[in-house]
Amino acid sequence: MNNMKDIIEKGAFLLDVRTPEEFAAGHVNASVNIPLDQLSERLSELEGKQHIVVFCKSGMRSEMAKSFLEQAGFNAVTNGGGWLDIKALID
Repeated sequence: MNNMKDIIEKGAFLLDVRTPEEFAAGHVNASVNIPLDQLSERLSELEGKQHIVVFCKSGMRSEMAKSFLEQAGFNAVTNGGGWLDIKALID
């Protein structure tokens, strides 16, 4: 998991793909919430990002988001798993 900390410290874009309700109940500071079901319409918000770390509650939705983003042409995407794991690395 050290590698994940390095990726984040190098300025990765932190993308939380949980629902707005889940995000409001608790989230990683500096993360952006784009729910998985809105990702296709909001791809323009991710253009130009060097590295994207996607996460959700457990890692399942973020794995789907990672696959979708890779198919859309983003080549530096990492599944960060659960948001609490990412939060623990930052706080």
